[in-house]
Amino acid sequence: MVSYTILHKAYVKIFLHAAKHPHKPVNGVLLGRLSSGVVTIQDVIPLLHHWTSLSPMMEIGLTLAKGHAESVDLSLVGYYQACERIDDTALAPVGERVVEQLRTQFSDVIAFVIDGDALGSGEVALIPYLPQASSTSWRPQTLNPPAFAPGSRIMLADPQTPSRAVALVRDDHLHHEFGDFDDHLEDVTIDWLRNNACNITDP
Repeated sequence: MVSYTILHKAYVKIFLHAAKHPHKPVNGVLLGRLSSGVVTIQDVIPLLHHWTSLSPMMEIGLTLAKGHAESVDLSLVGYYQACERIDDTALAPVGERVVEQLRTQFSDVIAFVIDGDALGSGEVALIPYLPQASSTSWRPQTLNPPAFAPGSRIMLADPQTPSRAVALVRDDHLHHEFGDFDDHLEDVTIDWLRNNACNITDP
C-alpha cells in the first residue's frame, strides 16, 4: 500500500487556482513520481475553470500536461478539483473519468477535492479520494490515522504549507499571477504549465 506526500509548491498551486476562481469549478492534474512506496506529488498543472464535461479542451489540456510532465521526468499521478459550491465536496463524474483515464498509465493515482469551507482557515483544504477495491467507484478516503494527521499515509511535506498559502493570497495576492489552460487560451503569454510568474519554491 503506497503513501502520498504533497510538496509545498504543489499544494500552493492548488490553493491559488481555487482562490483565483472562488465561485467556479476548477481542476488540474498532479505531477510526481513513485519511489520506495511513496508517491511524491511535486507539482500541479491547472487545467480549466469553466468546464462541464470531458470536453475537447480538457483532452487537449491533459495531452499537453502529460507531455510537460514527461519532459521533466515526472508522471501524472493524480487529479484535483474544486466544486462550484463551497459545501460540495463530491468528486464530479468528469473527475472520475479523468482519474480512471490517468489510472491506465499510473496505477496508484489519487484525486483530491478542495474543501471550500476549509480553504481560508489555514487547515489542510484537501479531501483525498482513492478507488474502491475492484471498482471504478471513487469515495472519500477514510484513513486511520486520518489524512494529513501524524502517521497518515497521506501527508504534507511541510505542515505549515496551508497557513503559508493563505498568506500568499491574503497578503501578496499571488493568485492574480496564476493562470490555467483556460487563461492561456485567452492570452497565450500565460505559462500555465509552469506558472513561473508566481515564483513558488519548496522550502
